[in-house]
Amino acid sequence: MGGGLALVGAAGYGFVALAGHTLPPADAAAVASLYLLVNIIGPGLFSALEQETSRSVSAELVAGRGVGPVARNAWLLAAGMLAAVLVVLAAISPILTNDALGGEWGLFVAVLISVATSAAVYVVRGVLGGQQRFTGYGATLGLEGVARILPCVVIAVSGIPNAVGFAIVFALGSGFGALAGLPWLRGPAGKPVDVEGDLAPAGTVGRMARRLSFLVGGTVLMLVVMNVAPIVVTPRLAEDAGTAAAFASAFVLARIPLFLFTPVQAMLLPSLTRAATVGDYAAVRAKLRLILLAVAAIGLPGALASFVIGPWAVQVLFGAEVRLSGTVVGLLGVSTVGLMVSQVLQPGLVALGRHKLVTLSWVSGTVVLVALLALPGDPVRAGVAAQLAGSALVVTVMLTALYRALRTRPAMVAESPSAAGVSGVAPNPG
Repeated sequence: MGGGLALVGAAGYGFVALAGHTLPPADAAAVASLYLLVNIIGPGLFSALEQETSRSVSAELVAGRGVGPVARNAWLLAAGMLAAVLVVLAAISPILTNDALGGEWGLFVAVLISVATSAAVYVVRGVLGGQQRFTGYGATLGLEGVARILPCVVIAVSGIPNAVGFAIVFALGSGFGALAGLPWLRGPAGKPVDVEGDLAPAGTVGRMARRLSFLVGGTVLMLVVMNVAPIVVTPRLAEDAGTAAAFASAFVLARIPLFLFTPVQAMLLPSLTRAATVGDYAAVRAKLRLILLAVAAIGLPGALASFVIGPWAVQVLFGAEVRLSGTVVGLLGVSTVGLMVSQVLQPGLVALGRHKLVTLSWVSGTVVLVALLALPGDPVRAGVAAQLAGSALVVTVMLTALYRALRTRPAMVAESPSAAGVSGVAPNPG
């Protein structure tokens, strides 16, 4: 997982950095907007499907059933979601292309490709994550990163770099990631235990779709809160392309700790689901506390580094022509810490079957974010304020929801036979 994450992370930031160093400022800003759009549209829809697939696979294994029905349901849902989003993108394509992508239709085609490849890779990761097959999960990350960064390097050194070339190879990377995970998909069923209520196995595609509908809404809004600020700020700085490109690059740089923390959600959700399914809520609380300590260990040094060396790094690593203040880059780093906390709390709510509260949390944060982004005045200041307030509200709502959910569910005795099998270890084959 660590090696694959390093590769896909290097590919993402290398993509933005190579574009920043080799393209004119306006094209570099458009490519940075594409990068953020790709991270909103594709993952916004299909990472929700990954989470629900992972949760359903984990519950099926605990109940001693095979994962085949869940996998088939996931592919059917992915196909339906893909068709719907392609229709929506086609309808808004003139606005999206002209405002966010610098009028370049080739970048819009890359967005469409990224949506299709995201559908495939997130289904594969959901099945692998639910089975706790993290070697295969890491392989999807690793090949995705290699398939993105190597062609981008070739384009950069070719002497004729262009925004569309960068975008197309970046969008195709997720497809190679999906292919890499296929050999790990088959696996045994687990040992059955008693389950009940809304934490029972997924069952029909309709039941899985209902859960997914709430999670998709929340996850799309999550990606909006995480990524939308530069997409709004860039057109407001149309006469200052240098500052627009610098802000977009600073935004990407500040997100590095969040990106490095993303696979923790994939590893945490199956373990929490197994504990919640058999009623071991003490284990749920213990796991969440442990990972929140890890957030502090990773996120706080990252936020401090954003204040101290962030402006320098934006210019050196991304080729920005304008130097932003340390306060701007640093506060973006602080907002990232809040988003990392939300990435820990969300799997807890999903594992407990509280999908609606996930959506409510991100709706609240999005409303505040959009309201602050619309404020008149300096677009950069509005973007920073929106990120801070939006992420803080999401964390507050999630913490409150988790506290109430866990407080009303009594913890099981640690020595109970059913609890013993959900400590994060995959179930024995049955």
